[in-house]
Amino acid sequence: MSTLRTPASTPRTTDPDWWRDAVVYQVYPRSFADSDADGLGDLAGITSRVPYLASLGVDAVWLSPFFPSPLADGGYDVADYRDVDRRFGTLDDFDALVRAAHEHDIRVIVDIVPNHTSDEHAWFRQALAAAPGSPERARYVFRDGAGVDGELPPSDWVSNFGGSAWTRVADGQWYLHLFAPEQPDLDWSNPEVRADFEDTLRFWSDRGVDGFRVDVAHGLAKDLSTPYRPSDEHALPLDGSDPLYDRDEVHEIFRAWRLVLDEYDPPRAAVAEAWAPGPRRVLYARPSELGQAFNFDLLEAPFDATAFREIVDRNLSASAESGASSTWVLSNHDVVRHATRYGLPDGTDTDAWLMTDGTAPALDRTKGLRRARAATLLMLALPGSSYVYQGEELGLEESVAIPHELLQDPKWIRTGHTVKGRDGCRVPIPWTTSGPSFGFGAVAPHLPQPADFGASSVEAEDGDPASTLSLYRAATAARRDLQRGEDLIWLDSPAGVVAFARHDGWRSVTNFGTEPVPLPDGEVVVASGPLADGLLPGETTVWLR
Repeated sequence: MSTLRTPASTPRTTDPDWWRDAVVYQVYPRSFADSDADGLGDLAGITSRVPYLASLGVDAVWLSPFFPSPLADGGYDVADYRDVDRRFGTLDDFDALVRAAHEHDIRVIVDIVPNHTSDEHAWFRQALAAAPGSPERARYVFRDGAGVDGELPPSDWVSNFGGSAWTRVADGQWYLHLFAPEQPDLDWSNPEVRADFEDTLRFWSDRGVDGFRVDVAHGLAKDLSTPYRPSDEHALPLDGSDPLYDRDEVHEIFRAWRLVLDEYDPPRAAVAEAWAPGPRRVLYARPSELGQAFNFDLLEAPFDATAFREIVDRNLSASAESGASSTWVLSNHDVVRHATRYGLPDGTDTDAWLMTDGTAPALDRTKGLRRARAATLLMLALPGSSYVYQGEELGLEESVAIPHELLQDPKWIRTGHTVKGRDGCRVPIPWTTSGPSFGFGAVAPHLPQPADFGASSVEAEDGDPASTLSLYRAATAARRDLQRGEDLIWLDSPAGVVAFARHDGWRSVTNFGTEPVPLPDGEVVVASGPLADGLLPGETTVWLR
């Protein structure tokens, strides 16, 4: 019988199922808190804000990549999977952060980026120095080119960031990169690659990490047989037949990962970023694999009662079939913040809107925030885990007026300056009402903040019972008291209203319309906006018991 591994740090409570209904707060380390006045956030800065995270009532913090990286893609180009980028601190700083979080009973989830490495990773440097057909190149996807002299890419596959998914090296071979050229894809049919990542999972688990978010989980297994078949990740529904995405073979990888994660007591949790339709996505969430998979359906939905109810129904059913609990998310580091999306006309192309610097179509900021608060309160009432992105608890909007010369997202370069990318949701968050970076640090941050950011800062909203920060705190506190089990009962409601009951009759009611409707009987626990005269205003959610 194997002996369970004991990590260096553990939370005060050891419930193995904590992840099934957790509120997880995503930290984008570069933009959270800067402790050393270099304009970049860091691990010590996050540690200094652990009491703030505890005040939010979150169960876990998810750290976007903090590993050594040239930052060609915001840290999702990893040069060393078992260290800390010196701009963010050291392994000792990481250990201190884990201990501080665990002392407040907050779990720690880290990002694992297995589809590709940085082109500065030692393995890729060795591959470039080695000959075609060598073991060093076999860790990646190197192929001879097409054409008379191999001068053409091996296939017509397109990178997610624009342009060809192949780049040629000095000796004439080409390597595959589903993202930027600085992010060469690993070959997951290679046993050495699989064994190395399993060691990485153990490395961080031994240091006390409680779980992993798996980047591009649906992209690891690839059919590289020739002739190469066309691929289009976005031609949903994926069905396991695409040569690059959501292939059936990928599940063998994650079954092996589950064996590693179960070496610990409690087992390490994991959640897949798997862009696939529900019936395919939940395969990654099976108990024999990662346990959970991100559900991005609400993130892509309009603010509409029918759309929300259908999405909730469909995903709860799929999760029940897989044995997982569902996950819910409205914002993250890859999309326009939902307080902004909901303030734009339905169907707005946000990429095109960003290119106008947010001038057309016009943004209704008041409506956007009102809808965002209502959607968030509905999300937090649902069975399963809720993922919250840093700054949304302040009602932050997308930062749209970043000067072009300061944009950092590789999408901006790879698309020939036609897509701004994701920098607008990655601007450092405001802590104070004034100062050179609104309390983020002592100097100007790596991305410029809006001039009016101080009004949305923690300092400005703390103690204001009407603030979005107070709403999030009240909701998570009530959720801890009310959240039980994973059942949901739909209630009869007027058109445009979504109402459901949870354990012991706790109810959530959302009026997606613009006109008030009668407020159901019951004690008001928390509401996303003011209530008056026995009515539930439009674009408002209330919890009742």
